[in-house]
Amino acid sequence: MQITKQLALFLENRPGTLARVCDALSKEKINIYALSISDTVDHSVVRMVLSDPQKALHLFEEHGTLVVEDDVLMIDGDNKPGSLATIAHKLSVAKVNIEYAYCATSPNSKKGLLILRVSDAKKALKVLNS
Repeated sequence: MQITKQLALFLENRPGTLARVCDALSKEKINIYALSISDTVDHSVVRMVLSDPQKALHLFEEHGTLVVEDDVLMIDGDNKPGSLATIAHKLSVAKVNIEYAYCATSPNSKKGLLILRVSDAKKALKVLNS
């Protein structure tokens, strides 16, 4: 479990846009650890946790892409019922709000990766590590 940087890109909601972003990351040898995409009428918000967020931030800014950097928790957790409930309860007791979350796990995997945007990342890390 760690605090890491997430980049949120605001992109046109058109075919090929994500492909170009992924091509640019691949060319720079930047791996995508987590990805979430939300759409609106005229654009998409692409949230990414990457192997080299600083390099990616400069890459996107060079191409004129609007990018916002945030601290998030990256939790490599157990893939079993109740894991998220335990995390949510601990944060609730500590009065740390979960603003949004995304995760994915293969059904046969023992571990999954959870990304949490919380109101206080340092406090959340301390609470979850205790």
